[in-house]
Amino acid sequence: MSTQATPALPATGYLRQSHLLGNAAKGILPMIPFSAATLWRKVKAKQFPEPVKLSENVTAWRVEDVRAWIENH
Repeated sequence: MSTQATPALPATGYLRQSHLLGNAAKGILPMIPFSAATLWRKVKAKQFPEPVKLSENVTAWRVEDVRAWIENH
């Protein structure tokens, strides 16, 4: 049986959706076990941290917010 480790969070910075949910094509392992639809439902319901808009086309989550959420869940 093969097990994959959850990738470590960087100390600071921002995480894009593909970093949170993983991207098999890019070899990025998921950090949270959600689909994109579930992630955005949880954001809307205030059950997951709000992302920040870094530019017109870039939305990301603060590492510190994601780490706190993981520790509390």
